[in-house]
Amino acid sequence: MAAAIRSSRRTRRRHRNVMSDINVTPMVDVMLVLLVIFMVTAPLLTTGMAIDLPKGTGEAMQGSDKSLDISINANGSIFLATEEVQIEHIIPRLKAMVRNNPELRIIISGDRRAAYGRIIEVMGLLKNAGFTKVGLKTDNNRNKKEGS
Repeated sequence: MAAAIRSSRRTRRRHRNVMSDINVTPMVDVMLVLLVIFMVTAPLLTTGMAIDLPKGTGEAMQGSDKSLDISINANGSIFLATEEVQIEHIIPRLKAMVRNNPELRIIISGDRRAAYGRIIEVMGLLKNAGFTKVGLKTDNNRNKKEGS
């Protein structure tokens, strides 16, 4: 009988082989959840106002991922990102932002119907305050569509 117990133990050990396969189902589940989260939040990360930009053919600014958008709508209202600000409050707020991020670039988005003088007023204000990394935003896609 002792021999029968020993042989049954040997057979049990033989059936308990180590499983060497990787179960990827949990990893795929996590990746799909992350994909959905990024797809939902990506459109919410775009900042700025809905502005009808003028046409342009210039090259894109390098490092525009570290930029702050100043928008001027058709009525002449000025927006810092998405918040409307008075012109006298722009410089103090920008100086505070540049202290935290010295590589910050400023991009002015002026509506096509905005008064040219208002855009130049904002640019002059930035120049007099010592900001040198300033650019103008144009709509390059419109030229490509009309040219083809």
